[in-house]
This record gives sequence, structure tokens and C-alpha cells, in this order.
Amino acid sequence: MTEFDIVSPEAIASGRATDAYFDRTVETLEHAGKNPHVVADVTASQFPSGDWHLFAGIEDAATLLEGREIDVHALREGQLFDGGPVMRIEGPYLEFCRLETPLLGFLSHATGMATAALETRVAAPDSTVFSFGSRHVHPSMAAMLERAALVGGLDGFSNVAAGDVIGREAGGTMPHALVICFGRTNQEAAWQAFDEAVDSAVPRVALCDTYSDEVEESIRAIEAVEDLDSVRIDTTSSRRGDFRQILDELRWKLDARGHEDVGLFASGGIDPESIRNLRHVAEGFGVGSYVSNADPLDFALDIVELEGEHAAKRGKLDGKKQVYRTPDGTHHIGLADRDGPENGEPLLEPLIEGGEVVRAFDIDEAAKRALDDAERVGFGE
Repeated sequence: MTEFDIVSPEAIASGRATDAYFDRTVETLEHAGKNPHVVADVTASQFPSGDWHLFAGIEDAATLLEGREIDVHALREGQLFDGGPVMRIEGPYLEFCRLETPLLGFLSHATGMATAALETRVAAPDSTVFSFGSRHVHPSMAAMLERAALVGGLDGFSNVAAGDVIGREAGGTMPHALVICFGRTNQEAAWQAFDEAVDSAVPRVALCDTYSDEVEESIRAIEAVEDLDSVRIDTTSSRRGDFRQILDELRWKLDARGHEDVGLFASGGIDPESIRNLRHVAEGFGVGSYVSNADPLDFALDIVELEGEHAAKRGKLDGKKQVYRTPDGTHHIGLADRDGPENGEPLLEPLIEGGEVVRAFDIDEAAKRALDDAERVGFGE
């Protein structure tokens, strides 16, 4: 019994976090004295579809598969794909049979979140965008969420413990609860106490919609706190009306009073559509459920070769494959032992050789790859 309903890292690594029928498979193969050499593909769709997704979760997948007598090729973290294998595993089947369930979970959930993050990023290429969604997921998943958000190009995140795991510092300023704790009509006391208490490296961002009109509270905050960086507007949707008009009015009235240097930060129900609608007036956005609640991508793992012979089931493609990015930005899938398209860039690269991880993982490189690839394939257009 654990304190929380969390499957332990030890259970995941050992193969215990599997579907029961894989236990039955191991029992049956061992009883029959079989452990065939196989090639297996991880795919979401067999052929290019034009529906692009951002590959993520590969670092956890590598940790899971490390130390097994297998070779693994995979896309790079932050690579866009629209069909075909994202990973190829080769070796004795019993080396990874029980790991299929957690492997697909690592890749499916992170890829869905990273794709949603990239959608918000390309909607506001010149804005600051933070991930505020960890309150919507099981806390054991917070680091996975925030890493996926960064791989998708977001500028930061809010979960403190996630920052400890991935080696980044969380960001954020104040919730409505802080303002409320100082009492109605005492918003100035809250803003000033924050300014006095919090490290000077933290941006001075005042939340300005707790009790009064957004324009009124913003002007009061600017007068109360010297060198305020920006005001955050997080008005409840039931009281929001036309959010764009609220922010346009706020920007106008702040500028008219000589506060052009105070930025606007919008949060609460933000998605790519609202970002495109507001990016002309807001310098920054906090995105929550659009990323955290993204649907996992439905990956599957299928054996495609058995002892060197084609073996894929109906509806799946036989053989060891390679995928390519072509010069025109499309995605091509072909057999690995045949020539690829002219000037095609092969995307399945070594991840594990003889059980040893042969690739380093860097969030900033993955995010740059995602943004470069998004421009190359026209993602989000």
C-alpha cells in the first residue's frame, strides 16, 4: 500500500505496470521455450496523413528500455510526424514484452501535450506563453506535463516540484487567494506586500480583477507598486463578456495615462484561437487546460518481423522501415533496406544500442527542433 494511488517507478521499470495479457504472454512463451527475435514498430498511423504531431516522452521511454538486450531507433524529441513509425525496437521479444504498456503511455500522453503546446506557441510567436495546467493533472504527472510544454516551445511553467525534476525553475506571481487574504478594498496592501516580500528577480505582475473593474484595479496597482512589469487579467468567464474588448479598453486607458511600459498578461481558458484574437494587445499568456487536458495520441506497438521474416498482422505494414523528411517538408515512409527519396532526411536514429542509451536529451534543442520543423511543414497554418 502506498500513501497515494501512484504506481512506483520501480514497478514501471520492472514491467509490473503492464496489461495482464502480457504476463500471460510471457508465461506462455517461456512454457513453450520461445523467445523469438522480432522487429516491432510504434506507430499512430501507417501512412502520412497531414495531421502533424510533436514527438515527446522519448527520454522516459529510453530510461524504461535501457539495459535490455535490444536496439532501438526513434525520432528525435521535438520532431514532427504525421504517420509511420516513431520508434523501432529490435531484439528478443521477451526483453520488452511487458514494457509495451508503460512505453506507449510515456509516448502517448507526452506527445498529445507537446502537440497542444506547440499549437499555442505558433499562435503567439512573439508572446511569452507559460504552462499553468498542472492543477488539471495527477500530481505525479506534473514533470511530464511541464517538460512536454517546454518541448512544445512554451517559455515556462508553474509547477515547483516539476522544476526540481527537470532542472528548471518554476514561474508565477500571485493568485486571487493572496489578494482576498488582505480583504475587500485592500488590494493595494496585497500588491505592496508581494512587492516587498518576493525576490527582486521575480517579475512584478499584479493580478487585477479580484473585486473591481479590470481598468480600475490595474490603475490602482500601477500607482501602488513602483516599476510594475505587467498586470494579469484572469476574469472569470461568466463575468468576462468580450475579453478582447476588455483588454483593448485596458490597453487604451493605460496608454492614455502614460503607462505604455506596463504589459498585459492574459490567463483563464486560453487556447490557440483566443491567443490569435488577443496577441495584438497582450504580451503574455498563461495556458492551462488546453495543454494539460490534451488527448493522448493513440500509439500502438506491433511486431512487423519475426526471425527475419515479414510478420505484420492485417492492417499493419510489414518490414523494417525508415521515415524521411523530404525537401518539400512532407513525410515519407519506406523499407529500411531500400533507397529513400532523393535528398530525404532519415528521421529514425539510434536511441539504444545493445541496451545502452546512445543519445543525449536537451529540452532547448528539442524546442528549437519543434519550432524549426513547424515552420518547415506549415504546422498550425
